[in-house]
Amino acid sequence: MAFLRIIEIKTCPELGYSGGSMTGAHGKHVYVDYNGYHRNGVHDGAWMLEKMIAAANAAKVRIVHSYVEEFDGVISPTGFAAMVLLDESHISAHCYYDKGWLAVDAFTCGGADPNGIADDLDEALRSTMDDLVLIRREEVERFLHEDLEKT
Repeated sequence: MAFLRIIEIKTCPELGYSGGSMTGAHGKHVYVDYNGYHRNGVHDGAWMLEKMIAAANAAKVRIVHSYVEEFDGVISPTGFAAMVLLDESHISAHCYYDKGWLAVDAFTCGGADPNGIADDLDEALRSTMDDLVLIRREEVERFLHEDLEKT
């Protein structure tokens, strides 16, 4: 069993952190979970990757690489993993076909807002899947750091 341990860093001179509050963030990460994702001949990993690339292009982020792996159920459960690697982070989607689960995330650390990417993907998904249910959507700030402007 794995445990997550959160530690508080009082100081870290090697990283330029001398204490105080960690008030700055350089990136945002949006997590989205759905139930009711149905493959039905069209909505496979390649379809999802196409929508992810379109969302990245609409956000005007630079795509470094994209890839999708379909899982046939022999080694891994049926589904897919799709990744769009960005110069400022990534967009990913993971699906279990037999359960109808889809997890999507968008992480940017530049000027692009990952919420726009998540919105575009949500629109593409909901416009073609009547049974799709949004279970969770969360945004987390990333690359937290001491706000050097205030010190």
